[in-house]
Amino acid sequence: MGKILVETCEIEGLKVLTPQVHGDERGYFMETYQQKDFAEIGIDVTFVQDNQSSSKRGVLRGLHYQIEFPQDKLVRVVRGKVFDVAVDLREGSKTFGKWFGTILSEENKKQFFIPKGFAHGFLVLSDLAEFTYKCSDFYHAGDEGGIRYDDEQIGIDWPFEEGVELTLSDKDRQWPGLEDYAHR
Repeated sequence: MGKILVETCEIEGLKVLTPQVHGDERGYFMETYQQKDFAEIGIDVTFVQDNQSSSKRGVLRGLHYQIEFPQDKLVRVVRGKVFDVAVDLREGSKTFGKWFGTILSEENKKQFFIPKGFAHGFLVLSDLAEFTYKCSDFYHAGDEGGIRYDDEQIGIDWPFEEGVELTLSDKDRQWPGLEDYAHR
């Protein structure tokens, strides 16, 4: 039923997806995941866990990755708007340390596929955002790593809003930079 528009990204492996939306005066319908369609566009992944979070304006979550149990992720926003970012941490990649960001919102209905080997994070740009993601491996307590959101070597151009207080977890404030990651 649903065809997916795939936007190419500067970093190999990342995909921004726009599903086909069927709407009328009652509302809309869309397929957010259909295994066969996703395999046809090169995302032949078995997802085993769905997660959802809710965050307020100015919350920045990330940049996170899994150490021993890396995950492919398919992320989207069902309410609100975020700036979503992936950083290439694949050893030997020609784009190691490079980042790509995209706006995900309830209006644009875009999804972002982030394969294994990337750190991931997002900044909430609306009063509230509900963020969902499918993962290709289960959550393993204690397996999370991270990179500082403001690492100068990566240089993410976060769209911080004047007058909006940035909110981070203590853990996210203390992640090391890319230099430390590269020499671990």
